[in-house]
Amino acid sequence: MDKVDIQLNKAKLRRTFIKKRQLMSVEEWREKSDRICTTLQTLIHYDEAKTILAYFSFRQEPDLSPLFANTKYQWGFPRCVGNHLSWHVWKAGDSLQINSYGISEPHPNTPTIDPREVDLILVPSVACDRQGYRLGYGGGYYDRLLSSPEWVNKPTIGIVFDFAYLPQLPIEKWDKPLQAISTETKLVIYP
Repeated sequence: MDKVDIQLNKAKLRRTFIKKRQLMSVEEWREKSDRICTTLQTLIHYDEAKTILAYFSFRQEPDLSPLFANTKYQWGFPRCVGNHLSWHVWKAGDSLQINSYGISEPHPNTPTIDPREVDLILVPSVACDRQGYRLGYGGGYYDRLLSSPEWVNKPTIGIVFDFAYLPQLPIEKWDKPLQAISTETKLVIYP
């Protein structure tokens, strides 16, 4: 499959799975999101973590917000800065702003998080596959992050609903597999 075919396939998959997420009822979305949160709370890595990077749900991504009230952890959230992500401390109740993509993010004056502090990254995904690869929104923000030297060895968990956990995704040379995938019914850890 050549690069153009891969890009077209990825674009089609994105549209399909984003639409499928958005067709879920609020009740189904909330119930499945809560089940993912319960799975994440039981993780060994999660219990050992002190600083966790997460995301604010966008376009009916799995909602992890019930986890954010746990003050045992320092929570970090991304800000889009140019074509990279900058990670900022956020506590439940802190105000947010909406970026140009329509995604909530911490204010620019909130403290940033040093990569050396990070114990776990919960990665938003449109879809993931059984090899640990993820399909994002196509901006490459997480691909660049997870390829950079200071982030490459951080534990990562892709977060998707079961219907977006696929046998295989089209991949390109810069795609990096995640270390685990969590859905509402399973947690898969890759060696």
